[in-house]
Amino acid sequence: MTDKTIAYQGEPGANSHIICAQAYPDWASLPCATFEDAFAAVTEGRAALAMIPIENSIAGRVADIHHLLPHSPLHIIAEHFLPIRFQLMAMPGVKIEDLRSVHSHVHALGQCRRVIRRLGLKPVVAGDTAGAARELAEARDPTRAALAPALAADVYGLEILERDVEDEADNTTRFVVFSPEHGPTVPMGTETVTSFVFRVRNIPAALYKALGGFATNGVNMTKLESYMVEGRFTATQFYAEVDGHPNDPALVRALDELRYFSRELRIIGTYPAHPFRATTRQAAE
Repeated sequence: MTDKTIAYQGEPGANSHIICAQAYPDWASLPCATFEDAFAAVTEGRAALAMIPIENSIAGRVADIHHLLPHSPLHIIAEHFLPIRFQLMAMPGVKIEDLRSVHSHVHALGQCRRVIRRLGLKPVVAGDTAGAARELAEARDPTRAALAPALAADVYGLEILERDVEDEADNTTRFVVFSPEHGPTVPMGTETVTSFVFRVRNIPAALYKALGGFATNGVNMTKLESYMVEGRFTATQFYAEVDGHPNDPALVRALDELRYFSRELRIIGTYPAHPFRATTRQAAE
């Protein structure tokens, strides 16, 4: 396995690249074209870890990831949160009044509607925020701008015309770190998150009965998402996250009840809750 290399989806300068550098500053980052490629880099030994976005506070879940989770042998060992900041960038020397269009990922365009409307720019969808910056640098078009992280301007030699142009100041993406091995044992008493996927048995009220154990045992379920599998409307898979460690007696009982009513259950990871969670809880109270 390649030690101290972490894979991510996107091009250099992307938000995934930024969080890799922040969380693992002494590691090499490996850009990958797709999420599948990032997973494969780890399973094939070209990277030790993969940093993958799983949800955004504005755009919601990253749907592609949830379809990969049930089939991947990798384990979640950590989570990280990154405030998302978009910069309006162009070729050096270009003035705002010269611009006619702005290119970026569809989510970035949707999260920066105010500046696009204020400047009267035509939004053009690109595959990736950093990729939009790279393509701008290659095209050298003075009428074109890109919405991308500040790192992309440094990587591709662009000039930032307006900073932090996102509509929502609390725009945040949650990333999880995947490893071929289970993470270090989380000490009991540490705030812990447990992630798992399951499919309930085909019996009446199976989901209701399966989840009842979490309520009766006082286990806080922070996430429950469903999605179709194998192209069938009757084959529904669930991804869930709960507060607690699988060795906690209450969670042991809840998982035992879930297992009884499920045809499949797999724990994907048990990892320390990131301190960012506490700050969001305090803000909500």
